[in-house]
Amino acid sequence: MATTNAKPHFSRKLLAIPYALFLLVFVVIPLFIIVYYAFTDDNGHFTLEYLRVFFNESGEGIKGFLTSYNFKTILRSFFISLMSTIVCLLIAYPVAYIIAKCQLKNKSALLLMFVVPMWVNFVLRINALKELFIWLGTYNKSNEWNIINTIIGMVYDFLPFMILPIYTTIIKIDNSYLEAAKDLGATNQRAFLKITLPLSKTGIASGISMVFLPSMTNYVVSNYLTFRNVKIIGKLIDDYFMGDLWHDGSLIALLLLLFMFLMTWLTGGFSPDDQAEKRGASIW
Repeated sequence: MATTNAKPHFSRKLLAIPYALFLLVFVVIPLFIIVYYAFTDDNGHFTLEYLRVFFNESGEGIKGFLTSYNFKTILRSFFISLMSTIVCLLIAYPVAYIIAKCQLKNKSALLLMFVVPMWVNFVLRINALKELFIWLGTYNKSNEWNIINTIIGMVYDFLPFMILPIYTTIIKIDNSYLEAAKDLGATNQRAFLKITLPLSKTGIASGISMVFLPSMTNYVVSNYLTFRNVKIIGKLIDDYFMGDLWHDGSLIALLLLLFMFLMTWLTGGFSPDDQAEKRGASIW
């Protein structure tokens, strides 16, 4: 009987096994643990008690929730995150536009100026900013200054994450669009508003999602720059877990995760790459 030496067949699908294992161990299982603790009691029985307590902590219904500590923390986190995102966008868009449109051959050198600080240890950078606030006399001066210091720290930390996607989008815009607009009589300002700005929505939406969501949970910035006097939702979750209140912490973490999912969906984060121009349309 003739025998054949069959060569082992290699499938490219096998390359996905390490990635699948990574997702299973570091994403799926931790997410399952959070869901489990959010909807079970100490005996492992299903319950919605922690959800009810979160929205009705004072026992006064929705009116009590609007005046509760949890809601004030969420509102404060949302305000800080919103202001940080707006400031980052106002700074990042002109910077990204200037770098993308400049005539220098090595534009990456300019872009590198905003990326290099990210190579320095995060805690070291925040401590340096803290020392600057102490020197200026604004460190822990008042609650208003604490909020301002937190926003400045968030902008300082996340500004490169707003610049990079906007720059990448603008530099890919075909210059023939702008030339055609000018041939039809459009001014530079009108060409920018009708061509460049709409086509850069992809980068804007990506930058917003990369700044708005992390700045709601980065409590290291608020702790270091305000002497722990400004608490955001990330610190609230940490306090629950450190206090061995896993059920409450898991519920808030799950609600925040659902909010992030909603924000990603609204900014077009789940859109196919071939429909990139449509990303971010829902926020305009």
